[in-house]
Amino acid sequence: MSSGQPSDSKEPRADLLREEEEEEEESDEDRCSSRPTSPQAGRGGAGTQVSWELEAATDGGTGSGDRGSSAADSLFAWICKRTVRRGPFVDPARDNFRNMTRLYSSMSPATDSVNLSTQTHGAVFNLEYSPDGSVLTVACEQTEVLLFDPVSSRHIKTLVEAHEDCVNNIRFLDNRLFATCSDDTTIALWDLRKLNSKVCSLHGHASWVKNIEYDTHTRLLVTSGFDGNVITWDTNRFTEDGCPHKKFFHTRYLMRMRLTPDCSKMLISTSSGYLLILHDLDLTQSLEVGSYRILRSRRAPLSTGSSAGSRSGGSRHTIDSKTHPHREGKPLICEGLSPRNSLEVLTPEIPGERDRGNCITSLQLHPKGWATLLRCSSNMDDQEWTCVYEFQEGAPPRPPVSPRCSLRLTHYIEEANVGRGYIKELCFSPDGRLICSPYGYGVRLLAFDEQCGELADCMPVRTALLREIRSIYSHSDVVLTSKFSPTHCQFASGCLSGRVALYQPHF
Repeated sequence: MSSGQPSDSKEPRADLLREEEEEEEESDEDRCSSRPTSPQAGRGGAGTQVSWELEAATDGGTGSGDRGSSAADSLFAWICKRTVRRGPFVDPARDNFRNMTRLYSSMSPATDSVNLSTQTHGAVFNLEYSPDGSVLTVACEQTEVLLFDPVSSRHIKTLVEAHEDCVNNIRFLDNRLFATCSDDTTIALWDLRKLNSKVCSLHGHASWVKNIEYDTHTRLLVTSGFDGNVITWDTNRFTEDGCPHKKFFHTRYLMRMRLTPDCSKMLISTSSGYLLILHDLDLTQSLEVGSYRILRSRRAPLSTGSSAGSRSGGSRHTIDSKTHPHREGKPLICEGLSPRNSLEVLTPEIPGERDRGNCITSLQLHPKGWATLLRCSSNMDDQEWTCVYEFQEGAPPRPPVSPRCSLRLTHYIEEANVGRGYIKELCFSPDGRLICSPYGYGVRLLAFDEQCGELADCMPVRTALLREIRSIYSHSDVVLTSKFSPTHCQFASGCLSGRVALYQPHF
């Protein structure tokens, strides 16, 4: 056979295989662009809403222009592919950081943002999206709860006199049931399908109720208040008169309480600067650990150095939930295998506050459980910081330090000290790459590096500054709260005068 003739064995087959692979990649992209971003979106039509939202943002909302439509489709296909082809852990090698940064840095106020500053509902204290992203709820100062369609900004319902005092927090149990808590010391359960009346009211706290969490494994509602109590409510057995409850934990100066995403830990922040961590959490067993002399012991800050250094200080103490806390007034240490509900007391280091006290006003957790996000203010209330602390898990260190995880300060940034006395609620994006932080009369989008990388890929050897991706000033008063949508490329913020602003990509 001459050299000019093609071989009938390998080369044609290789070309054919390459053509088939290209066809498969194109078909994968077509299939991906038709899929919703989540199972909830598939059931509730959120995938269509996201596609519409991105397309409208790309062509300026005019609905015209093939170039804008193709750009939106390609971006939507990239987001879908990133969602459906990944497990719970992100592979940085497959991420397109350029698109991620472009998406986040283009967030701008929507022209049809919710503006209710002329109403009488007062300040916006909390924002919460339903898990499928179809409803945005607003907790207001003047006893009201507002509900909106976050895509169209359409007002759905106002729950007038939802409580008898300020509404502080809202938490969805699923796509239809949600709970609200108030300074009137009660918690209320609501059903989106029947908003004319409460499902039931829960009574058990003796002071303002500030925080609601939900354990999806046991279906226990968990609330905390300024009475220092953490109470669990058995929603499996609720009636019109309420549901069974019991006091799970008590501590002085309680500010905020959170559960990790896997509900294996409970974190509690205090106005005295302590951070309490309950490990191997079992909400079915109440803790009886008294008033802790350890909380009045001398405070020592956590190390900001390496992983080993952060586990070598005297600022970490672990208390067995079955051990008496007053033995000679000394910190108690768990040895060997740790029991359920063992307590660790930390005093996180705050930049610039090494010699002064501080108050941990806001507490959030990374959506993958990698870190905790704190908003702290000085005791003089003249400085504020946003700090990220990594959970450190590893081999047990030398005795007598407890074989527990500790926190290491990895990133921080100083905030504008505006609106003294008000708590500013910040949040993580659903993928954990971005932080939305109230900043004066606007919000700042913060990241761990310029490319909006994963925290696991941006872990500094020493404490580093958070990077500002974008600052947006869209309010005429101090911003008190912010929240990312779990399904859409959108986030919301609320301010002291009652205005709610929505933000979405704009190209």
